[in-house]
Amino acid sequence: MREKLVLGLSGGVDSAVAARLLREKYDVTCLWLDIGLGGGEDAAAVAKELGLPFETADIRDALEERVCTPFAQTYLAGKTPLPCALCNPTVKFPALLALADRLGAPYVATGHYARRGTGADGRALLRKGRPANDQSYMLSRLPQDILRRVVFPLGEYEKREVRALAGEAALAVAEKPDSMEICFIPDGDYAAWLDRRGNTPPPGNFVDREGRVLGRHKGIHHYTLGQRRGLGVSGPHRYFVSAIRPETNEVVLSDGTDLHADRTRCTDLNWIAIEGLEGERACTVRLRHSKVETPAILCPDGDAVEIRMLTPARAPTPGQLAVFYDGDIVLGSGWIC
Repeated sequence: MREKLVLGLSGGVDSAVAARLLREKYDVTCLWLDIGLGGGEDAAAVAKELGLPFETADIRDALEERVCTPFAQTYLAGKTPLPCALCNPTVKFPALLALADRLGAPYVATGHYARRGTGADGRALLRKGRPANDQSYMLSRLPQDILRRVVFPLGEYEKREVRALAGEAALAVAEKPDSMEICFIPDGDYAAWLDRRGNTPPPGNFVDREGRVLGRHKGIHHYTLGQRRGLGVSGPHRYFVSAIRPETNEVVLSDGTDLHADRTRCTDLNWIAIEGLEGERACTVRLRHSKVETPAILCPDGDAVEIRMLTPARAPTPGQLAVFYDGDIVLGSGWIC
């Protein structure tokens, strides 16, 4: 008797190849998460093609409460939200685990490019996937009770290898393009999505650090720290967004030289590889969803952590995650404040 497993099946090439790999070892049931925008036909077709049971779960209410509402509130507070990192521990994986518990399945899986391991102390570890496609950053909010039940079948693969496997298996989705946008904003226009929800900030002033007016902005929710494009302000140099002030409805512009910082602070910590931070600890840190890692020292600061970068980092952005690494192991993460 093979162990049961519930796989999150999106209808894309990653989860399709994950399904094909997993069915060799597990009794797989596929679950498509319905957010009210359609698209389940591709997932159902993949499950049928592979001869796997297929179910759907309506997650619209949970997504609205735990992801969409905080996403909007964060933007309106002048910060830059990270909805996928919110969704994974609060909506996506809980939905997979709910079906797994109903079916008596000990494991769940997704098509993320990451690896899971076990530490010497028995803790579940989150490890990087292959460098070209590593997605450990977005998974760094998963707590131990979820992580210990997760299987990542694509952790040892690169995307090009996964596409090759899909082609060799003649899967119908082998050439399907990757989805690069947030699932609930498929056109990628965050500001328009916020405007449709209502109560967005009105236009206001672009100002410099001394408060001199440089022009008019469209509303603070149109801008993020470090942004250069789309400002519509001319001057003696290129302008960058260096601060957002929701209390005065101002967006501060500069020449960008003030965007680098050698320290930042984060809260709401999620430790994975360790129980907590007992003293200063050397690591590398990612301050946004990119491959750039900065050598740093983590310093306990009450319920928070101060990150002291050994080389200045560009625009640590409130609302984004700081993820701490020891080699390829995720130590934990916290929200930049």
